[in-house]
Amino acid sequence: MPDLSRLDQVFIKDLLVRGILGINPEERVNRQDILVNVIMWADTRPAARSDAIADAVNYRTVAKAIIDHIETGQPYLVERLVEEIAGICFAADARVQAVEVSVEKPGALRFARSVGVSIFRTRDAFS
Repeated sequence: MPDLSRLDQVFIKDLLVRGILGINPEERVNRQDILVNVIMWADTRPAARSDAIADAVNYRTVAKAIIDHIETGQPYLVERLVEEIAGICFAADARVQAVEVSVEKPGALRFARSVGVSIFRTRDAFS
């Protein structure tokens, strides 16, 4: 496992995307709000020194890949989607050593503002 205390965090906060997610019949046909939060651990010092995007984890590229995946995919379980998003983060940039992903379905449960799943994965343990 990487020493996270020596790495920095690049994050995407409250990315709201509409997509198909769920097991109920209406969830399979009606798009719903899906809220995504991502923290990626990487060394940002090379980018800080060079001031060049090529040396940075490009959060815009990652966000676009996540949006495309949610808009075109149709998983049944939130557990599957968070795992897929973790894979997107690792595939986007080899400098990402660990990732925390949370996916929420706002309003999916009566009397709750949101429900969801949060995971933490390291690159070396990701399958």
